Amino acid sequence: MGFLQFNAAAAAILFSLLLPLLLLNLHSAKADTFTNNINATTTATENGNDFVPERKSLGGGKCNIFQGKWVYDASYPLYSHCPFVDPEFDCQKYGRPDDIYLKYRWQPFSCSIPRFNGLYFLEKFRGKKIMFVGDSLSLNQWQSLACMIHSWAPKTKYSVVRTAVLSSITFQEFGLQILLYRTTYLVDLVREPAGTVLRLDSIKGGNAWRGMDMLIFNTWHWWTHTGRSQPFDYIREGRKLYKDMNRLVAFYKGLTTWARWVNFNVDPTKTKVFFQGISPTHYE
Repeated sequence: MGFLQFNAAAAAILFSLLLPLLLLNLHSAKADTFTNNINATTTATENGNDFVPERKSLGGGKCNIFQGKWVYDASYPLYSHCPFVDPEFDCQKYGRPDDIYLKYRWQPFSCSIPRFNGLYFLEKFRGKKIMFVGDSLSLNQWQSLACMIHSWAPKTKYSVVRTAVLSSITFQEFGLQILLYRTTYLVDLVREPAGTVLRLDSIKGGNAWRGMDMLIFNTWHWWTHTGRSQPFDYIREGRKLYKDMNRLVAFYKGLTTWARWVNFNVDPTKTKVFFQGISPTHYE
């Protein structure tokens, strides 16, 4: 099988941006800013029991991981085959002639991001639950993380459960569950007598998000879909039913509901919460 990649390399780019945050969590650092002293590449012994970060300081001061650029890295991609990726996302298999897009990684201007080590990740997140919540971009992220881990431990036993809403990949020897909850808007999409309604003030689906050690949320693209491409007939806020409204206003109201859910239902001492930034479309 040729190099696996999601359409237009969107998944690789998105996960490259998310990966530094996961790695920062591995090193118990703040997600928005951290000192150069914790920057490291990770090494592990062949028996998989000795996971000792090799730390490298680039000098004093702090580093914003979001200020940087994409740099070519001949050692990429991080994996060349994976059992978790849906066939339709294998661009190389279905004829994409170039592969240069596979060989870029994110490099902050003033520090180095620890290189991903799947064995170290499995050890640090042993017995944990990580859930991606969102649309097909979250699907790509879920598969990409599982693929990166699998490339480091290809003989590790795993189980896969796929359903329309909730799916999981479990690395059994480590008790690590990576889950996906499919939802286009985070807030509820329900059937009412009037038709399919987008509920800006309701998140009943949030019951499935409880008890996670890490939650990674994503929503945006479906808020911009109109006409036949939108999956709802009406928008509801409280008792008011709208045929439509300004989509940025709807997005703001929906995310306000989501933020309230996080504030009331997530214990920050037990669960890390991330929200993915807006990305380019990944379907061409």
